[in-house]
Amino acid sequence: MAKATKRQALGRGLSALLKETDNAATDKNAAVIVGTIIDLDLNSIEVNPYQPRTHFDEQALEELSNSIRELGVIQPITVRKTSGNRFQLVSGERRFRASKQLGNETIPAYVRLANDQEMLEMALVENIQRKNLDPIEIALSYQRLVEEINLTQEELSIRVGKKRSTVTNYLRLLKLDPIIQTGMRDGFLSMGHGRALINIENLNEQLEIYKKIIQNKLSVRQTEELVKNLKNPDTKKSKKAKTPSYVANGIETISKYLGHQIQVTVGNNGKGKISIPFDSQEDFERIQKLIK
Repeated sequence: MAKATKRQALGRGLSALLKETDNAATDKNAAVIVGTIIDLDLNSIEVNPYQPRTHFDEQALEELSNSIRELGVIQPITVRKTSGNRFQLVSGERRFRASKQLGNETIPAYVRLANDQEMLEMALVENIQRKNLDPIEIALSYQRLVEEINLTQEELSIRVGKKRSTVTNYLRLLKLDPIIQTGMRDGFLSMGHGRALINIENLNEQLEIYKKIIQNKLSVRQTEELVKNLKNPDTKKSKKAKTPSYVANGIETISKYLGHQIQVTVGNNGKGKISIPFDSQEDFERIQKLIK
């Protein structure tokens, strides 16, 4: 505990700092506070209404709380001064939540001035650059920066340090059906799956392919092939016509046995190839045992 107390003493107490100023001049007090690191009462801090992250992993917060218990808050949170002795969180909500969960009364904070637009931009950019946001959270953050800060995609790419094509790909994810967006946020499919599905304009068809991805554990490559066949039905039919019946009849049986949707290609000479996807080393070893 002694170590934690020492670590948390990064700033000076607010009351002590204000006593050194002219208490009759509120603006003067604010000027002294802004730009400094001080220990703030956790109850004097409001969470950031512009925070793009909506989900905080409880286990990760518990681990952060344990770290703070042992070492203290190593990096101060950032807040902006509002009215009176009230403050609003700009960045560091995980440290703020973990400290409250731990039962701490104060937290070291860097105080700065910022209007609502600057608050939004700082919160969004800080989260995009430093947090493990899911693809839809990133896309929504980009969209807010474009719409509410009036940035072009080129300006946005510079602000967040990403290629413009990357920014565009994220924003396109918001064209997906909301059910698919939720699936991406829950980790049922990757951004690669989402990018493939964007090429299907009909939302009902998007959902049909989404169901097949989940049910058959399709890889991104298999999803892209499925989308390609859907957009070019003539090509799909011709491929089916060339597939021998013994292969077509056996694909589903082998796929169920292996737990993955396999791909089979057959040449005009009757020779072919079976492709078996796997998700991890553990999955690969499982398939290896089944084949043995």
